[in-house]
Amino acid sequence: MSVKRAKKAVVIGAIVTSSALSMSFVEDYYFEVSKNLDIFTTLFRDVNTYYVDSVQPGDLMKKGIDAMLGSLDPYTVFIPESDIEDYRMTHVSSEYGGIGALVHQRNGAIEISEVYEGFPAHKANLKPGDRIISVNGNTATGRKVDDVTNFMKGQKGTTVRLMIQREGVLQPFEVAIVRDEIKFKNVPYYGMLDNSTGYIKLTQFLEHAAEDVRQAFVSLKQNPGMKNLVLDLRGNGGGLLREAVDIVNLFVDKGQKVVSQRGKVKEMNMEYFATKTAVDTEIPIVVLVDRGSASASEIVSGAIQELDRGVVIGQRTFGKGLVQQTYNLSYNTLLKVTIAKYYTPSGRCIQALDYTHKTSDGLVTKVPDSLINEFKTKNNRSVFDGSGIFPDIYTEPKFYSSITIALLRNFHIFDYANKFERENKSIASAKDFLLTEAEYERFISYLSDKEYEYKDKSESELEEFKKMAAKEKRLDKLSAEFSALEKKYSEHKKQDLRNMHDEIKEILEAEISKRYYFQKGRIETAFRNDREIKKAKEIFSNASMYASILRGDASYKVIGKPGSEAQLKATSDLEVLTEDMELE
Repeated sequence: MSVKRAKKAVVIGAIVTSSALSMSFVEDYYFEVSKNLDIFTTLFRDVNTYYVDSVQPGDLMKKGIDAMLGSLDPYTVFIPESDIEDYRMTHVSSEYGGIGALVHQRNGAIEISEVYEGFPAHKANLKPGDRIISVNGNTATGRKVDDVTNFMKGQKGTTVRLMIQREGVLQPFEVAIVRDEIKFKNVPYYGMLDNSTGYIKLTQFLEHAAEDVRQAFVSLKQNPGMKNLVLDLRGNGGGLLREAVDIVNLFVDKGQKVVSQRGKVKEMNMEYFATKTAVDTEIPIVVLVDRGSASASEIVSGAIQELDRGVVIGQRTFGKGLVQQTYNLSYNTLLKVTIAKYYTPSGRCIQALDYTHKTSDGLVTKVPDSLINEFKTKNNRSVFDGSGIFPDIYTEPKFYSSITIALLRNFHIFDYANKFERENKSIASAKDFLLTEAEYERFISYLSDKEYEYKDKSESELEEFKKMAAKEKRLDKLSAEFSALEKKYSEHKKQDLRNMHDEIKEILEAEISKRYYFQKGRIETAFRNDREIKKAKEIFSNASMYASILRGDASYKVIGKPGSEAQLKATSDLEVLTEDMELE
């Protein structure tokens, strides 16, 4: 046999061996699936047959499924038939039949927390703070919020009857409301921040989100002085991937790759491109993001950043780089399962948590810095994977003091806004509305007989220090010092309403404005204290700075490098923010 034939035989043999091993692996894998499915089926049957007490098969199976899927990631879930409508409204479409009001629970009672302008609840003159006693004869008190909400939902054109107790009205009264199609807007607000800067607030990426943004943008462009655009994605947890791609397409050339997804199954590997002619490829853009910006929000902000189409301002985003798809199961149920990871135009995956490699305790860890890779934007700026979208311009998140959180938790700001609206027929425009100092003093007087106990971190630390001193038998010797410090601290806390004047007043103004101008009023009133919007205006007013950021000049060349001062600062702020969220 010649050498050439021998080599050919070896190659063919290797291919055959490789194929055999591959087939063997596949066969072993499917045997494992079949074997464990058989075990699970017989186990489930026998438990239901022999367990000493009666068993609810549906409940037992649901718990088993939830535990199994819960071991993967929080996004892979089973959706029973009873939850499909809620799932569709939350993740696909924002339309349903109802009255257009949000509710919350307080001390077992259900109250209206917000009324949406133009919807049936507004037309029926329902107000925030109204207590719902019953819905169509079903008692609301003591029920869960979801239960009462479901009572109020129904087919468009049908009537729902609410028994209402209102502050200042002696007797409860009934309100008959005709349900209508409720569609919460993807874009609850758009307008001009000043003569040259347009603003679009996008809160979700459900059906028609891209068209809603396009219409808002086209409308803003009718203002002859408009030269800049702010797209606000703060708090936007995402939605439909296709809508995110189409929103980017409004501002980038046709044919530009926006995002790609890659999974275990080859058929799930896809690339998404801008397929339409852009509305405007030149207007300067600022995208606002924060810790609540996730998924589709990160696709938009990541693409705008990497294509050097605009400047991203705010805090590091959540870091959800996983793609889910729903599959129909038997008996009208659904499986939502993670099928792929998505990648921004440069090729980076911004997934921040590693669900594959959990600790021995089952805890999820962050992607370590050692595994984070560098990627390049269109203008050769450096960006990094594994940690969300790091903004071009970092701004510190807003932290509220303990007293402010206590006032919000105890509904005192909410209640005072209701009281203010009852006593004042009108206020200045939302953008111009300001509480006078005399009005703020009236708010302080209003709180004089209200309870809102709170402890800030330093007070909690003092208590822990005191416990430690007692454990170490030192408390007797230090008791005088502790007493003096506690007295001083108590005196200082009495001044918190004035020491935290600015932040409390800011929240109170926005809440009051919402009573008169609804969501739009709250947004407009908050503009003047919004540090990200102030930074956006600053950059727009300096064309050379805007261009310098996108070129990657000096400190703008590297964005969010692991271990850098900016990244460490962002991580530190995020940890503090997370602690505050847990406190709430």
